[in-house]
Amino acid sequence: MKRIKLLAAFLLFTGTAFSQTAPPADLVTIQQSFKKLNVLGSILYMAAHPDDENTRLLAYLAQEKHYRTGYLSLTRGDGGQNLIGNEQSEILGLIRTQELLAARRVDGAEQFFSRANDFGFSKGPEETLKIWDREKVLGDAVWVIRKFRPDVIICRFPTTGEGGHGHHTSSAIIAQEAFIAAADPKRFPEQLKYVQPWQVKRLLWNTFNFGATNTTAENQFKIDVGVYNPITGKGYGEVAADSRSNHKTQGFGSAKQRGQSFEYFKTILGDTPQNDLMDGVNTGWGRVKDGEAIAATLAIIKKGFDAEDPAKSVPALVGLLNRVEKISDVYWRAQKVKELDELIAACAGLWVEAYTNNPTYAVGDSMAVSLQMIRRFNNKISLNSFSTTPADVIIVKNSDFPVNQLKTVNLKIGTGKISQPYWLESPHSMGTYTINDETKVGNPENPDVPKVEFEFVIEGKPVRISRRLMYKYVDPAKGEIYQPIEVAPPVTANIENKDYIFNTQQPQIVQIKLQSFTKTAGSISIKPIAGWKISPDKIDFSNKNKGDEWMASFTIAPADNKPKIATLEAVTTVGGKDYTMGIQRIRYDHVPAITLFPPAEAKLIDIDLKTAGKKIGYIAGAGDVVPESLQQVGYEVHQLTENDIVNTDLSIYDAIVTGVRAYNVNPRLVVEQPKLMAYVNNGGNLVVQYNNNAGLVLNQIGPYPFRPVNQRVTDENAKVTFLDESSPVLNYPNKITQADFDGWIQERGLYFVSNIDSRYKTILQMNDVGEAANPGSLIVADYGKGRFVYTSLAFFRELPAGVPGAYRLFVNLLSKPR
Repeated sequence: MKRIKLLAAFLLFTGTAFSQTAPPADLVTIQQSFKKLNVLGSILYMAAHPDDENTRLLAYLAQEKHYRTGYLSLTRGDGGQNLIGNEQSEILGLIRTQELLAARRVDGAEQFFSRANDFGFSKGPEETLKIWDREKVLGDAVWVIRKFRPDVIICRFPTTGEGGHGHHTSSAIIAQEAFIAAADPKRFPEQLKYVQPWQVKRLLWNTFNFGATNTTAENQFKIDVGVYNPITGKGYGEVAADSRSNHKTQGFGSAKQRGQSFEYFKTILGDTPQNDLMDGVNTGWGRVKDGEAIAATLAIIKKGFDAEDPAKSVPALVGLLNRVEKISDVYWRAQKVKELDELIAACAGLWVEAYTNNPTYAVGDSMAVSLQMIRRFNNKISLNSFSTTPADVIIVKNSDFPVNQLKTVNLKIGTGKISQPYWLESPHSMGTYTINDETKVGNPENPDVPKVEFEFVIEGKPVRISRRLMYKYVDPAKGEIYQPIEVAPPVTANIENKDYIFNTQQPQIVQIKLQSFTKTAGSISIKPIAGWKISPDKIDFSNKNKGDEWMASFTIAPADNKPKIATLEAVTTVGGKDYTMGIQRIRYDHVPAITLFPPAEAKLIDIDLKTAGKKIGYIAGAGDVVPESLQQVGYEVHQLTENDIVNTDLSIYDAIVTGVRAYNVNPRLVVEQPKLMAYVNNGGNLVVQYNNNAGLVLNQIGPYPFRPVNQRVTDENAKVTFLDESSPVLNYPNKITQADFDGWIQERGLYFVSNIDSRYKTILQMNDVGEAANPGSLIVADYGKGRFVYTSLAFFRELPAGVPGAYRLFVNLLSKPR
């Protein structure tokens, strides 16, 4: 049983005002809430990735039609490219999750996910569904449908391939199978402990006109979603642009569109709509028993609403809440009670929040929490109790508080568990995340984050309002900021480098940065690794306070019979318990702060590697960690500015490298290109990594023509043929063999080149199954005294992953024979 505590001494009063973390309570929100309260219908949109969703349609459905609207993205976009930073894979997926949530805050829909991992571009659904584990992802979609109970499902893509990506086609296949399976009690029966089978009315395909692919037709059902909402002062093309522009990692900043705009639909399963998406579905109160009387009462309350005095409607809304709490439909009762609770609070001028003044706590410690509330109007409101998750139910004495005076309650609660994203708690396969608690499936974030549920008595009726517990602080430039709370291990261990490259028997020093989040003592060690010598066995630490940071150093040396690749794992021992976590913080202005606790691991990689040259100039692109990888093998890497390129002697560099998509994101390369070409002409070595074919800042990147195109080899094990075995890039200083293409991850390369001028030599040829051999992954040309190299191979993925052959080949690209 939860303990019951009586609070009196903790109630403090202050006149300080704070910015709202609660839902908006302006008149626009209140009027929209009245409209939504009268609608009992739901629509689920389904696709594969963040940014696949039709934000204009979602905004129209959520804010114009007022349906409960959701977007199920089967993946978190982990395999995409990143135009604003160097995060990749799961870390990129965390950012794109938050970008989706930011988009949903604009368009008004809700967000869901399956356990599917975006493993990169896939050319067909056969590969995708095999890697994803079709049955598990289907089960996740069925779970979301049974919980969300949509009347209609809309998929973005068809099963016939026009979406152009295996993930896209697979999302449509999953949608069709889930439509049928969700209604069948024999499918995924283990879910029926929590949910019931659900029959969706119809499944539609939202046809599209993208570039050269037009799947719309005038004989399809269509609706105009470009209407104007006078309450919000915006059309849905404007709302959609603001929503979609949150997908910043993918470069989807969008212009606002205004005026008529049609969306088209084809029926996949169920009957075809004739007049409305919801044809045949009762979307009013008539769908529940005794609902007509509720609708009549709501109409009277809405008609009598006074925008000059919203609080006048509170007694009637409280009476309506009593009736809604008695309806027999459990699903719609829960939805409408929650909506009514927030609407009553908004009309009553009741504002509530819960926050801490410290961003990070160690697991097992307590958090100092402040609860704040204010009622702006003179309704009969008192605080009855509040409950914390995790912690206690607390009954409040002296619970009344004066009108328009801020009331603060200070208390301490437990931290709960470490705040690791639930889908990253355990190692996972290439295609699916491991989820330890199946009931969490679908949630965009951890559902068990610390929160507080307040129970107020308003006009004699208990009204419950839930608020997530946040960290609040004031930034001198940005003002009041709210961020998620971090619950950390007692001590984290961050290994200095992700990879340690050994090409001799020389030992290396491994530096580990430790950080304490509580007062503690313990030790740090490295787990024994077969074939490697580690010294010392462990390092003790004591008298460490919260916030302390210090370094520990271990010596790692190769021994006999060492494996080519081994995993180094750091272990901190505190209070007799072992922790193997580092800490990583991701900060961008357009999303909340993201913190995770990745495994405290690094790779030990034994490579037969020769290097030539020493000094590398690097021109940043859209974001990668290739410079750090080059430093690992002994190169001196200098990040070049425009001033360096234009006004200094570039001949001091043995090679200059451009980062991925540099010719897409750096318009100043137009100015810098002549100097780079002069550098090559005078004997330099310029290595250009892949660029997207769309949005190049220059028509000609190299000394002679070629054209990047949207062609790629997605099979990381695809056979590689050497077209020019005598080429220096395959022989100096390392002899490249077929073995150097073993162990690649995610893909061979992307945005290969075509229309290649005859003065270039094509070095490699490869292809995916069923496709023609493609020679466009690596081209080399002599120009003047120097060499120009263009490569579409995915070095930006392979080097951070520690692929030995990728290191050997990339070093060769940097090494022009003298």
